[in-house]
Amino acid sequence: MNFPAFTTATFSKLPAAKQERILHTAGEEFALRGYEAARMATIAENAAVSVGALYKYFDGKQNLYLAVIHHSVAAMEDLLTSLSRTSEDILVKAEKIVREIQRFSRRERLLIKLYAGATAENDPVLVARFAAELETVTARIYRQAIREAQAMGDVRADIDAGFAAFLLNSLFMMLQFSYSNEYHMLRLKIYAGADVPERDDFVVEQVLKFIKSALR
Repeated sequence: MNFPAFTTATFSKLPAAKQERILHTAGEEFALRGYEAARMATIAENAAVSVGALYKYFDGKQNLYLAVIHHSVAAMEDLLTSLSRTSEDILVKAEKIVREIQRFSRRERLLIKLYAGATAENDPVLVARFAAELETVTARIYRQAIREAQAMGDVRADIDAGFAAFLLNSLFMMLQFSYSNEYHMLRLKIYAGADVPERDDFVVEQVLKFIKSALR
């Protein structure tokens, strides 16, 4: 695993299974309690390590938190990066992203809760580091995909790639929350129908129609 600036050399020498256990345990604590209320002692106890060892692995709670975020977005980043390197139509790429969101959000509900909590933190330094860790990657990949689609004539040339990337990511983020957070799922049901969260193909179809009407 690669965790730029978030872990110590001691953590990097741990077996992969132990690294995974610590990060998973920390992710659960942060998701359930929020960053401020999360306790390093609880994380250490649940991960079967000492508090002292935890501080040898991470230079404070903030770096542990950011390491969890970094690790958790790796799978989605791999998917987005692989899509950005293909010559597929942008709507084909969008469909793959939406279907991955449906699968990932149901499987990793606590993780999505962690994302949602991170965006509401009051610490401006932590929020800035979180945004740099998560949003910079998706912004770059979405902008690239839109610009390449414009070059091929699949997306209108008068659309600003950066702002379009922001709107697409906002749509995908809200969709993520709608599959994993009770409040946002209720919102989806109120707007679109009680059975919509279970109608995956319908959701994909409607999202793609919306994106197509905006980009072409």
